[in-house]
Amino acid sequence: MVYCHFLLLTFPAQGHINPCLQLGKHLIRVGVHVTFVTSVSAQHSILRNNGTLDGLKFANAFSDGYDEGFKFGDDMSHFFSEIRSNGSQRLREIIATSREEDYPVTCLVYNLVLPWAAKVARDCPVPSALLWIQPAAVLDIYYYFFNGYEDVMLKNYNDPSWSIKLPGLPLLNGRDLPFAMFPATSNSSSRILCIFKKLMQTLDDSESNPKILVNTFDAIEPEALKVIKKYDLTAIGLLIPSAFLDGSDPLDTSFGGDLFQKTKDFTQWLNSKPKSSVIYISFGTILNFPKSQMEEIARGLLETRRPFLWVIREKENKDEEKEEDWLRCMEELEQGNIVPWCYQLVVLSHPSLGCFVMRCGWNSTLESLASGVPVVAFPHWSDQETNAKLIIDVWRFLIGPTKGRMQQ
Repeated sequence: MVYCHFLLLTFPAQGHINPCLQLGKHLIRVGVHVTFVTSVSAQHSILRNNGTLDGLKFANAFSDGYDEGFKFGDDMSHFFSEIRSNGSQRLREIIATSREEDYPVTCLVYNLVLPWAAKVARDCPVPSALLWIQPAAVLDIYYYFFNGYEDVMLKNYNDPSWSIKLPGLPLLNGRDLPFAMFPATSNSSSRILCIFKKLMQTLDDSESNPKILVNTFDAIEPEALKVIKKYDLTAIGLLIPSAFLDGSDPLDTSFGGDLFQKTKDFTQWLNSKPKSSVIYISFGTILNFPKSQMEEIARGLLETRRPFLWVIREKENKDEEKEEDWLRCMEELEQGNIVPWCYQLVVLSHPSLGCFVMRCGWNSTLESLASGVPVVAFPHWSDQETNAKLIIDVWRFLIGPTKGRMQQ
């Protein structure tokens, strides 16, 4: 077998970490040596929640300036600057050391908000590939935006009667475009748009046909994967634990300590509910709604008269949580189960699940697809508006079964 040693670099956010870890596991299964590198806070989280992962080697982590974890209100510019500075240095050290130890890195894989990693790979030099953790259609939209369509999109995106047909993509209107393209929506969106612009420039600066590994599969995005001829897009999805696909790795569902007890608690509750009866509500690890909107969601759930499992994260500083912060109708929500955390794939694969109310993050979209659970789309930012468009108007694989799945 040909010697291969992949160095995987991930941004320290859960939606980036999970598919990167799954890629590492898949590579290990086919005999590839894998070294994983990320920030101190992200590595602590991985080891705390997963323990040791067979065959996966963790390099010494680098600091992103927030070793206890980045929190809302922290300096995002400092955060990205530290990741770039310390991450670049760490990559160079790992690649140099691997050569000295006769264990050379043969490919660097980096994910989408770390474009500087490609320059490190060229300098070292080591072949590299981008891990794109959103649908191929979103990559195509960004490509078109930065290659001739920026003015027309910015001019018309807010016009409800406007639509645009881009090569290889369905008919889109302004609300279907990725959130970062909307001008002056937020400082974070402007920063993300700048990062994607830099990413596209980095790909275009490559010698020829830069390699992009996309967390999707050919059956749902045949045209989107082929339309940009200058990029070499390869579908490698679904990057979710194989225990929920072909069952080849049952260890993907094993837990220890507190996580085992938490999983046991909500699973027992699901076991007590009829088949296809439970509404599952989760909006990911980043999105925070104002209390008034949470109240409206709660009232809507009460009116369904169905059991529900609702993930509401605990505040980072529990001492600051006040009595008035709780939902006014909390006592009425006895028909449901409100939890601060759950293993989403365990929930989605449970026979009591009837539907999933979600923000349409790509990881959750793929997980609901793999589990055969219909969704209620509630997009908010990033790629979620585009994902919702694809789910509802193009693929329709999560909408059609709704009536048959939910039990009256």
